[in-house]
Amino acid sequence: MAALFSEKWMLALQSKWNNSPQVYEPLQKAGFTSRIGYGFKGEPRASGYISVINGRVLSAGLMDDGELDWDLRASPEDWAAWIEHGFGLNKLGPAIAKNSLEFAKGNYRQMIQNLSLSQPFLAHFQLMGEI
Repeated sequence: MAALFSEKWMLALQSKWNNSPQVYEPLQKAGFTSRIGYGFKGEPRASGYISVINGRVLSAGLMDDGELDWDLRASPEDWAAWIEHGFGLNKLGPAIAKNSLEFAKGNYRQMIQNLSLSQPFLAHFQLMGEI
């Protein structure tokens, strides 16, 4: 298995995402376009990113100097637990409340109130567990 958020891991996430209609179809319908970063709390910037254009990931890799729309941070232990055991709606609220999952950038409330965004967001955690 590739190291979490390494270039190889991010490219695997891109492939899984683009082959998962439950993730990309609602985002296509919503016209979702964003650059999403993933990383660890306390680090100056995200480790890896994906660039989503109309629901599909067009590029992925190690974080570069590009601007992020969303920046998700957690401890290595929390990422590992969510990837291994899943991350559903029942875990999202507590993760935010306990600051286990930190949105360093992006509007968590906007995302969770919009099913066309929240359902794919949760589904993409399942994809992480398949890498």
